[in-house]
Amino acid sequence: MAVEIERKFIASPSVLTLCQSGTPFVQGYLVADGTNTIRIRKAGEHMLVTWKSPRRGVSRDEIEFPIAPEDGAELLARLPPGRRLEKTRYWVEHAGAVWDVDVFGGGLAGLILAEIELEREDQPVVLPPWVEREVTADARYRNSRLAAGALPEQLAA
Repeated sequence: MAVEIERKFIASPSVLTLCQSGTPFVQGYLVADGTNTIRIRKAGEHMLVTWKSPRRGVSRDEIEFPIAPEDGAELLARLPPGRRLEKTRYWVEHAGAVWDVDVFGGGLAGLILAEIELEREDQPVVLPPWVEREVTADARYRNSRLAAGALPEQLAA
Protein backbone atom coordinates (compact mmCIF):
# COMPACT_ATOMS: atom_id res chain seq x y z
CA MET A 1 0.00 0.00 0.00
CA ALA A 2 1.31 3.43 -0.91
CA VAL A 3 1.94 6.07 1.74
CA GLU A 4 1.29 9.70 0.89
CA ILE A 5 3.51 12.18 2.73
CA GLU A 6 2.34 15.68 1.96
CA ARG A 7 2.38 19.21 3.32
CA LYS A 8 -0.19 21.82 2.30
CA PHE A 9 0.11 25.62 2.24
CA ILE A 10 -1.97 28.65 1.30
CA ALA A 11 -0.37 30.30 -1.72
CA SER A 12 -0.53 33.95 -2.69
CA PRO A 13 -1.91 35.00 -6.08
CA SER A 14 1.66 35.88 -7.13
CA VAL A 15 2.18 32.17 -7.92
CA LEU A 16 -0.24 32.51 -10.83
CA THR A 17 2.51 34.10 -12.95
CA LEU A 18 4.30 30.72 -12.76
CA CYS A 19 1.23 28.64 -13.64
CA GLN A 20 1.62 27.89 -17.34
CA SER A 21 -0.70 25.05 -18.26
CA GLY A 22 -2.94 23.18 -15.88
CA THR A 23 -5.26 20.25 -15.73
CA PRO A 24 -8.90 20.75 -14.77
CA PHE A 25 -10.03 18.50 -11.91
CA VAL A 26 -13.50 17.65 -10.71
CA GLN A 27 -13.51 15.73 -7.43
CA GLY A 28 -16.42 14.12 -5.66
CA TYR A 29 -16.44 12.55 -2.22
CA LEU A 30 -18.28 9.26 -1.91
CA VAL A 31 -17.17 8.84 1.74
CA ALA A 32 -15.47 11.34 4.03
CA ASP A 33 -16.23 10.21 7.55
CA GLY A 34 -12.99 10.99 9.39
CA THR A 35 -11.90 7.37 9.15
CA ASN A 36 -11.95 6.84 5.40
CA THR A 37 -12.00 9.15 2.43
CA ILE A 38 -13.12 7.70 -0.88
CA ARG A 39 -12.92 10.11 -3.78
CA ILE A 40 -13.71 10.00 -7.48
CA ARG A 41 -11.56 12.36 -9.55
CA LYS A 42 -11.78 13.48 -13.14
CA ALA A 43 -8.31 14.74 -14.06
CA GLY A 44 -8.42 15.94 -17.63
CA GLU A 45 -9.76 12.88 -19.47
CA HIS A 46 -8.78 10.37 -16.77
CA MET A 47 -11.02 9.01 -14.00
CA LEU A 48 -9.54 7.76 -10.74
CA VAL A 49 -10.92 6.33 -7.51
CA THR A 50 -8.85 6.99 -4.39
CA TRP A 51 -9.11 5.67 -0.84
CA LYS A 52 -7.20 7.52 1.89
CA SER A 53 -6.75 6.65 5.55
CA PRO A 54 -6.80 9.19 8.38
CA ARG A 55 -3.67 11.34 8.66
CA ARG A 56 -0.83 10.39 10.95
CA GLY A 57 1.07 13.67 11.06
CA VAL A 58 1.74 14.49 7.42
CA SER A 59 1.35 10.87 6.28
CA ARG A 60 -1.54 8.61 5.35
CA ASP A 61 -2.14 5.40 3.44
CA GLU A 62 -3.50 5.75 -0.08
CA ILE A 63 -4.73 3.45 -2.83
CA GLU A 64 -5.61 4.88 -6.23
CA PHE A 65 -6.78 3.16 -9.40
CA PRO A 66 -8.27 4.17 -12.75
CA ILE A 67 -11.88 3.45 -13.68
CA ALA A 68 -13.77 3.69 -16.95
CA PRO A 69 -14.57 7.33 -17.81
CA GLU A 70 -18.29 6.60 -18.21
CA ASP A 71 -18.44 4.97 -14.74
CA GLY A 72 -16.60 7.88 -13.16
CA ALA A 73 -18.85 10.42 -14.86
CA GLU A 74 -21.92 8.55 -13.58
CA LEU A 75 -20.58 8.52 -10.01
CA LEU A 76 -19.78 12.25 -10.14
CA ALA A 77 -23.21 13.05 -11.57
CA ARG A 78 -24.92 11.25 -8.67
CA LEU A 79 -23.12 13.27 -5.99
CA PRO A 80 -24.82 16.42 -4.66
CA PRO A 81 -22.99 19.74 -5.21
CA GLY A 82 -21.88 19.87 -1.55
CA ARG A 83 -19.73 16.81 -2.15
CA ARG A 84 -17.94 18.02 -5.29
CA LEU A 85 -15.36 20.65 -6.09
CA GLU A 86 -13.61 22.02 -9.14
CA LYS A 87 -10.07 23.22 -9.42
CA THR A 88 -7.24 23.53 -11.89
CA ARG A 89 -3.94 21.95 -10.92
CA TYR A 90 -0.65 23.42 -12.04
CA TRP A 91 2.85 22.09 -11.44
CA VAL A 92 5.42 24.67 -10.37
CA GLU A 93 9.08 23.95 -9.75
CA HIS A 94 10.95 25.59 -6.90
CA ALA A 95 14.38 24.69 -5.49
CA GLY A 96 14.44 21.37 -7.32
CA ALA A 97 11.00 20.27 -6.09
CA VAL A 98 7.70 20.21 -7.96
CA TRP A 99 4.72 21.74 -6.17
CA ASP A 100 1.07 21.02 -6.96
CA VAL A 101 -0.72 24.37 -7.11
CA ASP A 102 -4.51 24.12 -6.98
CA VAL A 103 -6.58 27.11 -8.09
CA PHE A 104 -10.17 26.62 -6.98
CA GLY A 105 -13.33 27.73 -8.75
CA GLY A 106 -16.98 28.22 -7.86
CA GLY A 107 -17.68 29.21 -4.27
CA LEU A 108 -14.00 28.63 -3.51
CA ALA A 109 -12.78 31.16 -6.09
CA GLY A 110 -9.77 33.03 -4.78
CA LEU A 111 -8.42 30.05 -2.82
CA ILE A 112 -5.01 28.81 -3.97
CA LEU A 113 -3.40 25.88 -2.20
CA ALA A 114 0.08 24.49 -2.81
CA GLU A 115 1.08 20.96 -1.83
CA ILE A 116 4.40 19.23 -1.83
CA GLU A 117 4.82 15.47 -1.65
CA LEU A 118 7.75 14.25 0.36
CA GLU A 119 9.77 11.06 0.51
CA ARG A 120 9.94 11.15 4.32
CA GLU A 121 8.23 13.16 7.05
CA ASP A 122 11.39 14.90 8.24
CA GLN A 123 12.47 15.92 4.73
CA PRO A 124 13.46 19.61 4.66
CA VAL A 125 11.35 21.83 2.40
CA VAL A 126 12.53 25.09 0.84
CA LEU A 127 9.44 27.30 0.87
CA PRO A 128 8.84 29.43 -2.21
CA PRO A 129 8.25 33.16 -1.73
CA TRP A 130 4.59 32.72 -2.81
CA VAL A 131 3.78 30.42 0.13
CA GLU A 132 1.88 32.27 2.85
CA ARG A 133 1.22 29.76 5.67
CA GLU A 134 1.03 26.05 6.32
CA VAL A 135 -2.41 24.45 6.69
CA THR A 136 -1.46 20.75 6.68
CA ALA A 137 -3.04 20.13 10.09
CA ASP A 138 -6.04 22.45 9.57
CA ALA A 139 -9.06 20.25 8.77
CA ARG A 140 -10.85 23.19 7.13
CA TYR A 141 -8.44 22.91 4.18
CA ARG A 142 -9.08 19.24 3.43
CA ASN A 143 -10.56 18.91 -0.04
CA SER A 144 -13.35 16.74 1.34
CA ARG A 145 -14.37 19.67 3.59
CA LEU A 146 -13.85 22.28 0.88
CA ALA A 147 -16.30 20.39 -1.34
CA ALA A 148 -19.07 21.94 0.77
CA GLY A 149 -18.33 25.09 -1.26
CA ALA A 150 -17.40 27.54 1.50
CA LEU A 151 -14.05 29.21 1.93
CA PRO A 152 -12.25 27.95 5.05
CA GLU A 153 -12.72 31.24 6.87
CA GLN A 154 -16.46 30.49 6.72
CA LEU A 155 -16.14 26.93 8.06
CA ALA A 156 -15.97 25.84 11.68
CA ALA A 157 -12.74 24.04 12.54
